[in-house]
Amino acid sequence: MTASSIITNWKNKEFKPVYWLEGDEDYFIDEVMEYAEKKILTESEAEFNQTVFYGKDANWADIVNACRRYPMFAERQVVLLKEAQQMKDVDKLESYVENPLPTTILVVSYKGKTLDGRQKFSKLIKKKGEVFLSKKIYENQLPGWINSYLQTTGFTIKPKAMALLVDHIGNDLSRIVNEIEKLSLNLTEKNITEDDIEKFIGISKEYNIFELQNALSRKDQAKAIRIIQYFEANPKAVPIQLILPSLYSYFSKILTVYQMHDKSERAIKPVFNYNPALVEQVMETIKNYSFLEMEQVILLLHDANLKSIGIGNTGISTGALMKELSYKIMNMGTKRV
Repeated sequence: MTASSIITNWKNKEFKPVYWLEGDEDYFIDEVMEYAEKKILTESEAEFNQTVFYGKDANWADIVNACRRYPMFAERQVVLLKEAQQMKDVDKLESYVENPLPTTILVVSYKGKTLDGRQKFSKLIKKKGEVFLSKKIYENQLPGWINSYLQTTGFTIKPKAMALLVDHIGNDLSRIVNEIEKLSLNLTEKNITEDDIEKFIGISKEYNIFELQNALSRKDQAKAIRIIQYFEANPKAVPIQLILPSLYSYFSKILTVYQMHDKSERAIKPVFNYNPALVEQVMETIKNYSFLEMEQVILLLHDANLKSIGIGNTGISTGALMKELSYKIMNMGTKRV
């Protein structure tokens, strides 16, 4: 069961008495909760038949009493329990879940946690209602997810603009959606470009993680230093805590390419989500680095990450650390294989 399938069922007037939304990805949980709050009931129905609780302040007995009420001038009522992970005795709702009222729809958001599936409470919810596990999207799934989301808005995005968005924001879906909404309000053209990303989101099209990867891939030391100097001057815009994981993820994927029998551009396109800008970058990387060199790159990134959090760092600045890292990456003396 996905967030979209739950919402589709609701649109078709197919309801279960209890919905438990749990997991690490807030975006999908918020999506379901927002629909439940704003769309299941009409505005006039919600006035008498919708109750919202917040876990930190909620009392389990009050929630149960609200769930046991009958709807007024409507077929059903909706009870929402938000931030249930902050409620100490949430498991005391078990008595209601065991015998829920068919005219009540109880929707619970339990963010960042999951129930123990072995316990009675969890088993009861699965038996009487619906448990939705909201999982984080993997980085390699982001371009596909963004494209699917953009289709619902009528927009498309150019490959380099996609790379800028993914590299800068990562898998924070709520932030990605907010930035896309910002773009949609400002753009007249329907195809999002890297210029649009720079102008309206504030991600430099010249000084960003994607371009740093490109410089490292091509062994362009001068360009890498210029980008790092920009990062050093704008630490909040591009923090090292974002740079190093992005580089590590990219170069780790390059290692998988070396394991492939067919290393042609055609063969590696699916690995990099058919993004032509990224595929071109990958081809440059495997041309300029051997497998053994790439293994050393991963070790250098791991060492730099440790130093960035204070382990083994002798007081070197973030900028100096990045410059040292780029120099070591591009000047390894390993014999090509």
